[in-house]
Amino acid sequence: MELTQNNASSYAPAPGFFKRLTAFDWIYAVGLTAAMLFALQRYSAYMDYYEQGVLVLSAPTFIWLGWYWKPVRWLMALLGLLSLSAVGLYGGVLDAGNQKFLLKYLFSSQSAILWMSVLFFLANLFYWGGLLARSDTGNAIGSLLCWGAVVMGFVGMLVRWYESYLVGSDVGHIPVSNLYEVFVLFCLLTALFYLYYEQHYKTRQLGAFVLLIISAAVGFLLWYSVSRDAAQIQPLVPALQSWWMKIHVPANFIGYGTFALAAMVSVTYLLKSKGILADRLPSLELLDDVMYKAIAVGFAFFTIATILGALWAAEAWGGYWSWDPKETWALIVWLNYAAWLHMRLMKGLRGQMAAWWALVGLLVTTFAFLGVNMFLSGLHSYGEL
Repeated sequence: MELTQNNASSYAPAPGFFKRLTAFDWIYAVGLTAAMLFALQRYSAYMDYYEQGVLVLSAPTFIWLGWYWKPVRWLMALLGLLSLSAVGLYGGVLDAGNQKFLLKYLFSSQSAILWMSVLFFLANLFYWGGLLARSDTGNAIGSLLCWGAVVMGFVGMLVRWYESYLVGSDVGHIPVSNLYEVFVLFCLLTALFYLYYEQHYKTRQLGAFVLLIISAAVGFLLWYSVSRDAAQIQPLVPALQSWWMKIHVPANFIGYGTFALAAMVSVTYLLKSKGILADRLPSLELLDDVMYKAIAVGFAFFTIATILGALWAAEAWGGYWSWDPKETWALIVWLNYAAWLHMRLMKGLRGQMAAWWALVGLLVTTFAFLGVNMFLSGLHSYGEL
């Protein structure tokens, strides 16, 4: 009886969410709110109601993200500092990107995205070195380089957004409108989700595999930008001149990024289950959990993106669905992962079958993302290679 009383008296409930917040968390929240109010006061005359609403909602969204996942706080601070510094260096003149040293070699959109590419390649090398040599230092350097790539990539995207308005006020648009821009977005979102799981599960052994798919995307991005001069900022085609694009495309690529992440985790699972690098990889239970959560998150966002795409199609083409090749393959992707999740939740799908299915899902997703643009034509032909 005394032991029971001692155990009861020693129990302390976990503090609530808000009680766990630090002074820095509140400073971060106040800073973001102040920045949002300043931007709203200064630029609201140039925005429509939709853009003002997005700006207002962005503050609580990023405040919550920063509170939930602490690295977001310094990531936002770095992005604000570096991108605003780049904007200041431009001084409203696009040609400054070729004249000022810091812009030409570091902070112009093309330079920043090139640095992103280099850092992703280096991160992959260090992750593999850390995995094969069982080196925590190698993995730590790989993680740091991956974070550096994320910073430079987002700086490049933000500066590109500003550069598009320097090209012409009627040209300016959010940089998610063509294959070059969405490949950058894919790399960044996949890396961010991986870095979250890396911290959450306290393991860096997955980095070598996840960075493989990111490095492949970066390789394609570099080839595409050189062979097609794809990095040049172009006016939007009429079909893309819609506010739907600003939410449909990011939601879609959160889905693509997390599906790719799940596929690379499935490769790790299959290697582990076959005894290959088994003593250097996380447990099968951890790999299974990451694979499931990545697919669940991706499916949720891909569902939202598909609904938004249907609403956009109704506005642009007069119908919610037209069995365009892009729409058809998006439906195939959705059905594939809906079936995977159904089998997981209803039938207890686990193990190598689940891993192989997730890996095949990457092939389906890749064709929906890239293959349709290469081999098929339709209403989405503005995104072709």
